[in-house]
Amino acid sequence: MRIARNLGPFRRRMAASWLLLLLGVSCAGSPPPKTSSASETDQRAPRRRLERVVVDPFIDELQERTFRFFWERANPANGLVPDRWPTKSFSSVAAVGFGLTAYTIGVEHGWITREQAIERVLTTLRFFADESRQGPEPAGRIGYKGFFYHFLDMDTGARFQDVELSTIDTTLFLAGSLTCQAYFDRETPQEAEVRRLAQALYERADWRFFLVRPPRVNMGWKPEDGFSISDWWGYDESMILYVLALGSPTHAIDPAGWTAFTSSYRWGSRYGMEHVGFAPLFGHQFSHVWIDFRGIQDAYMRSRGIDYFENTRRAALEQRQYAVENPGQFLGYGADVWGLSACDGPADTTLPWAGRQVTFFTYAARGASFTEVRDDGTIAPMAATSSLPFVPEEATAAIRTMHERYGDSLYSTYGFLDAFNPTFTFGVPVHHGHVVPGVGWFDTDYLGIDQGPIVAMIENHRSAFVWRLLRKHDAVVRGLRRAGFTGGWLDQAP
Repeated sequence: MRIARNLGPFRRRMAASWLLLLLGVSCAGSPPPKTSSASETDQRAPRRRLERVVVDPFIDELQERTFRFFWERANPANGLVPDRWPTKSFSSVAAVGFGLTAYTIGVEHGWITREQAIERVLTTLRFFADESRQGPEPAGRIGYKGFFYHFLDMDTGARFQDVELSTIDTTLFLAGSLTCQAYFDRETPQEAEVRRLAQALYERADWRFFLVRPPRVNMGWKPEDGFSISDWWGYDESMILYVLALGSPTHAIDPAGWTAFTSSYRWGSRYGMEHVGFAPLFGHQFSHVWIDFRGIQDAYMRSRGIDYFENTRRAALEQRQYAVENPGQFLGYGADVWGLSACDGPADTTLPWAGRQVTFFTYAARGASFTEVRDDGTIAPMAATSSLPFVPEEATAAIRTMHERYGDSLYSTYGFLDAFNPTFTFGVPVHHGHVVPGVGWFDTDYLGIDQGPIVAMIENHRSAFVWRLLRKHDAVVRGLRRAGFTGGWLDQAP
């Protein structure tokens, strides 16, 4: 099954979460209130009006709150972003990439000044660019061959336990770096250094090292036992991985890699909407955080008569209709409460519900598609929120309804907590979060890789800001063209 094939990083996350529990780290408790000193407030730039699309005022608030997760929770000494908070955790390399992207959006809105953002970005890029931190040793290193380990110690940056050198997490980090390279374009020493460091990091990534079974790119590597048994193929979040690997000026893979990637797509239909399927919505959304797929097509999509933007729109509508149909009879589901993706969950257990045995999960990649259904009643607000550019009316209604219906149980300091499950009111121990009697299970953590798409996709819906930045980047343009994309804005790119 496609979900099972793609769960390597998620199993790693689940194992690490259980370790934290065994070490006695509590997931419970409300986040402390956000505080800002007068001096911090005074340094913020006036808010700029960059909207092209008028959004619900609540979405404005949600976006700023979510942005502040990255600004306030990253380690200011090295730029590392926690995998989750308030539970004490390691850093997620992918979350750092989302954070780098979020800082540029924060400048545009005046939530931070350009100078503040440059300082944070330089701290981050300098830390990752330090070649002395790279090496094949199993401990004490941040990465190898220009790639980085999935999880890093928040203070030292060293590899967390025995996690893998991750191609997809490194890709998302590099996407954030290239966003900063495109945004900080002024002729000052600091902004020139941002551009130089971002370019050096991108050029150092040795994509060919991961061509274990060419032309597909391998998922990861460990010093102890070598490469992963799995490669990236079919439709999922690794579209952006192949684009950046194809666009590399130093270690580019062959265009046959994209052909191999698309060769195992599954085209099908549910509720009358034909598209390439992948059950969790994050697989449809992550690449779209940075790449504007509107109006451009590769050979596969030309043969189907749509583009990847339309494909994701249909996937979002498919999930919404699944929630309306609600075959599992889970509580809360409906036209305005929907969205299955990778997220936290209440417990790993099987319990009776609606006349059958239902298996519940902690962290898992939930989804509903014609390809597969994995559903235990747990909703990820990120899934609907990050669908704003694709289904703005439906996503806005879901955002408002989830906030109005569940209030402080779901929405707090940094916006929506990671997940909730109205069905789970059982009197059994939970791994993450807590059960509100008569209301359901609610997470008490924010996850960096779910916070990041919320900030960026609200902005892409509002102004296409991140898309416009990366449309000008030669790495993205070159990668898309080598993958065979044509049409739209790409034909006008330098």
